[in-house]
Amino acid sequence: MTTDRPLPVIIDCDTGIDDALALLFAIRHPGLDLRAVTCVAGNTDVDGVVRNTLTVLEQAGAPDIPVARGAERPLIESVRRAPVHGQDGMGDLGLPAPARTSADMDAVTLLRREILASPHPVTLIPTAPLTNIALLLRTHPEVVRNIERIVFMGGAVATGNATPVAEFNVWHDPEAAAILLTAGVPITMYGLDVFQRVVVPGPDVRRLRASSEPGTRLAGELLAHRGPVTDEQDPGGGLGDAGAVCAVVDPEGITTELLPVEVSLAPGPTRGQTVVDRRPRPGEAEIHHGTREQPLLDVALGVDVERYVKLWLTAVE
Repeated sequence: MTTDRPLPVIIDCDTGIDDALALLFAIRHPGLDLRAVTCVAGNTDVDGVVRNTLTVLEQAGAPDIPVARGAERPLIESVRRAPVHGQDGMGDLGLPAPARTSADMDAVTLLRREILASPHPVTLIPTAPLTNIALLLRTHPEVVRNIERIVFMGGAVATGNATPVAEFNVWHDPEAAAILLTAGVPITMYGLDVFQRVVVPGPDVRRLRASSEPGTRLAGELLAHRGPVTDEQDPGGGLGDAGAVCAVVDPEGITTELLPVEVSLAPGPTRGQTVVDRRPRPGEAEIHHGTREQPLLDVALGVDVERYVKLWLTAVE
């Protein structure tokens, strides 16, 4: 961070174990001013996402941050969810129902209000399918004038997880992701290529789980559910979506290239793929048919794992 003023951010999420890890970090890092959280269907249904989000804020002792319910299904696709997060989307930890309630407005309305009301340009951090963001950009394009950057967790240069080539958030609502790329503001793609690499070591997970502070202990329980990704005897836990928020606080921790990106919208095995063009020069297709205009994104290709683990642990603890 290059300023003493906290950076205004809004997280759009589908909480979700690793969305919860992202929220815990955003709440507790002094360099971030979390102005709002908006919820969308993805890891679980949208009502479950709202419940989980309010639970995380409550467990973390967060201030009264507005939370709004958003889209309950993708723009075109049917409802789908990610069962790896458990039946409740939070690892089935049996957390108590939150006493907090959501805002009396929908997610798009809250996004517009908070973006335009911010005295400084806002950084949007979507860690979920991009339905809410697409609806915002199409319904209220005036918000772009007060958006500094969008750092989204989604996409993949190499291998997908929802399909061999498509990452879940983009695959869940490819049309929404395609709309995001036309936002006309700087965009960083924090995709699976770095997402899967940032792992909190087992001893740190155990220490968090033993904490008497509810938010810190919750972080440890969530990380333990995301293991075993290292040693089966002392499993670490992946930070996942939280890495995208780390990239907002400390952009020097990732290595990016400004590259053309498009989303495959065609039916079939490539639907939802983020096609990232890393060629050093145009190929035969462009020679014969001309160059198509494609949005340029800062695509994360490398990450300093130890740096982000230390950054996240320092804030959350």
